[in-house]
Amino acid sequence: MNSIIIDGMSFTLPLFIMAIGGIYSERSGITNLALEGLQGMGAFIGALAAYIAVNCFGMPQGSAYYLAFLFAIIGGAVYAMLHALLCIRFKANQVISGVVINLLATSLTVFLTKSINKAAFGAASNKIDLGVSARYTVPGISNIPVLGAFFTDVYPFELIIVAAAFLAWFVMYRTPYGLHLRACGDNPHAADAAGLDVARIRFTAVMVSGALSGIAGMSFAYSIFAKFSGDLYVGYGFLSIAALIFGSWTILPTLGACMIFGFARSAGYQLVQMAGLPSAYSDLIMILPYVLTLILLMFFSKNNQSPRALGEVYDKARR
Repeated sequence: MNSIIIDGMSFTLPLFIMAIGGIYSERSGITNLALEGLQGMGAFIGALAAYIAVNCFGMPQGSAYYLAFLFAIIGGAVYAMLHALLCIRFKANQVISGVVINLLATSLTVFLTKSINKAAFGAASNKIDLGVSARYTVPGISNIPVLGAFFTDVYPFELIIVAAAFLAWFVMYRTPYGLHLRACGDNPHAADAAGLDVARIRFTAVMVSGALSGIAGMSFAYSIFAKFSGDLYVGYGFLSIAALIFGSWTILPTLGACMIFGFARSAGYQLVQMAGLPSAYSDLIMILPYVLTLILLMFFSKNNQSPRALGEVYDKARR
């Protein structure tokens, strides 16, 4: 049971912070299918920064770890500006823009990774080795049955994500900016009549989604994979989108959906190991979160209430 919780949370929390980014974007009215591309680009920038800092400037691995997250946040936010520009400034179809952003991120990160590795080492590898993050256990409380598992073998990024998630919740529901953002997603014309800059608010919301997705991508790189590679994030962005839809574009219910996906994945792996099945079955277990996604959306999505202006191109001249 402890292993299911420990591994489940290390998968749940990156999904959750990426889903919060999606909530920010879609609550402002911008459909964001680009979460997968945003996390990939953010992780690439973060991994590259960490690798350069360690190998070129001799920075300790511990310091480079946090530097990687800082640059992943910046990289994800800057790359998200492309989606915001297409959807807000040029009024492009938001679904198509998201798909293009994903495809571009996958192709671009693979190309850049191979090019950099070939120039530096003479081998066109498609990965950047990072190593696995250190893990920590909280003394005392970790000995409590079941509950203690949440404080055992904790990655540092899990604390970063919890802090970022709380800050995102506070901003969304306890600040004027959060109120303005939700107003732009429900009735942008009324928000504009009240003197709000709808385009600016939506633009910043999309950038927030990129920053939080960058945190998620860097977390996966330092935990599950111990490296960056452009093909390692396939599907995770869409799991986050499914989670936020299941959670009706609200933060706490979305956490519940992400926990279902995370624990389903870790429980599946534990069952394979306990049954002594061949390793090929572990790959089969990876489909469990996606199967659950289909089931949950089939039964619950029809009752969910999306922001009323979600996906609508805002034209100030139209009323």
